[in-house]
Amino acid sequence: MDRILAAALQLVDEEGAEALSMRTLAQRLESGTATLYRHFGNRATLVTHVVDRVFGEVDLDAASLAELDWDQACRTVARAMFEALGKHRRIAPLLMEQTPTGPNAMLLRERCLAILLEGGLSPRLAARAYATLARYVLGFAIQLTGDDAEQARASAHFHDVSPAEFPATLAVADSLPVPLEDEFAFGLDLIVTGLRAAAPAG
Repeated sequence: MDRILAAALQLVDEEGAEALSMRTLAQRLESGTATLYRHFGNRATLVTHVVDRVFGEVDLDAASLAELDWDQACRTVARAMFEALGKHRRIAPLLMEQTPTGPNAMLLRERCLAILLEGGLSPRLAARAYATLARYVLGFAIQLTGDDAEQARASAHFHDVSPAEFPATLAVADSLPVPLEDEFAFGLDLIVTGLRAAAPAG
């Protein structure tokens, strides 16, 4: 199974999430689709395993996390998820197909929820906080397919707008577009700051 999943992930990395099907994967493995169906009942099951393989690459040390305050631990988990998805920049659409429920995804969710609960958040707030963080990471991961040429094009466009029509845009043009990694860190700080404000004092 490991060989199949490695090939499936490589297929997504090279050709995009839309290319992943039982037929195209079988062709890459030079085997028949019947072989794949013996391991995975359908494409949805295959997707679950491929996505979970990526979650298995999230680099987190449980002991190190335990030493952090809950808000800093949240930042660490979110950054680790973003970095893992950054290694597979075309995987994000698969995460939109279903809620990740593989063993690696479940363990990551469990760790994050435990951090939030231990930080004093109520179960309801902890669940919402985790969902917000996870979807925030996914939203940025979807944009990871951008390239430097597009950034340069956008920057040139913002500097070339009409001062009469877009004075505010021109005033901040030197700071646009915001690099994706910087924007991610900035927004993550805002989310965690908001969660800290919503959490019970103490």
